[in-house]
Amino acid sequence: MLADLPTAPWFRRLLVAGLILGILLLTFSVLQPFIVPLIWGAILAYVAWPMHLRILKACGGRNPAASLISTLLVTVIIVVPLVWLILMLRVEAVAAYGAIQDFLATKPVLPQAIRDLPYVGAQAQDVLNQIAADPKALRGQVMLMMEESSVEVTRLIGGAGRNVAKLFFAVFSMYFLLRDGPRLMREARAVLEGILGPRVHDYIDAAGATTQAVVYALMLGALAQGVAAGFGYWIFGVEAPVLMGAVTVIIALIPFGAPMVWGSLATWALVRGQMVDGIGLILWGLILVSWVDNIVRPLVISNATRMPFLLVVFGVLGGVLAFGLVGLFIGPVLLAVSLAIWREWLEEHSTKEDVAIVTSDGAKPLPVKKTGSP
Repeated sequence: MLADLPTAPWFRRLLVAGLILGILLLTFSVLQPFIVPLIWGAILAYVAWPMHLRILKACGGRNPAASLISTLLVTVIIVVPLVWLILMLRVEAVAAYGAIQDFLATKPVLPQAIRDLPYVGAQAQDVLNQIAADPKALRGQVMLMMEESSVEVTRLIGGAGRNVAKLFFAVFSMYFLLRDGPRLMREARAVLEGILGPRVHDYIDAAGATTQAVVYALMLGALAQGVAAGFGYWIFGVEAPVLMGAVTVIIALIPFGAPMVWGSLATWALVRGQMVDGIGLILWGLILVSWVDNIVRPLVISNATRMPFLLVVFGVLGGVLAFGLVGLFIGPVLLAVSLAIWREWLEEHSTKEDVAIVTSDGAKPLPVKKTGSP
């Protein structure tokens, strides 16, 4: 019996399945450090594809040259604003530190309205007195806040923003995906169709449409938040409102990034005794700017993908919590594919029920009016 085991069909199938599974696991182990950069590269390539087609036409069909130009353009679009933001924040941080030092030198007293707040008012004044009495404590607090903030931002951004090396691999992957994208997509569709059947094309189309919708929502949402916040900065007397609005646009690309800007400016106004401006800016940010972030983005995605609004909200927030910044795309895409599977099952189930409805004398199925998929 043991001698016949290697020739048994079930044993050969089991052996082949085990070998394939082992190869897949080893392949995943090799690619695991680069999965997030690969995802970012695929997202960037997909977003840049219309621009790449125009560049390809201008280059006379020379795909390698067009892919290189497209990759360089996207890299410049990403890197230049980040470098500008870092340099600008460095200058502003030095100026802000000097302004705080000058403010503390005057032995400041918090406004009466803040000091009268229960639980926190007296403690806030004590902290301010301690910092004013020991300027070195301010530096220590600033360094501690910067360290904690950098850890949180690094954890949130993840992937391409974690370090320069992963950003390089994302851009590197983007070049080859632009160059070989059509061939890779044809091969992927063929393989997946052999496994899942023709329905896989609907899933891929749903993932592509959702990715495009997320990109548009991300950009439009950040721009809308920056414009709304800029008007608030101008109304409530913030210095350089246009500049701070531009900073808000860039930082708003990070989920919940805009409150870091207008919240800091509002807090500084309150500490300086500008109660009306500080409270007004807080209300402006909570009511208007946050409304743009929490409503407009999911609404754009929902309208573009026919996904329920609540499902989009859960996809965006849950994706960010689970995967970091790249979860902005992964979360809605996963839910979009799941929704496509759900709707397809409902459609097939409805079709089977229609076929099962027959007249009592065995005639052909009666026509049933459909109300459409949900």
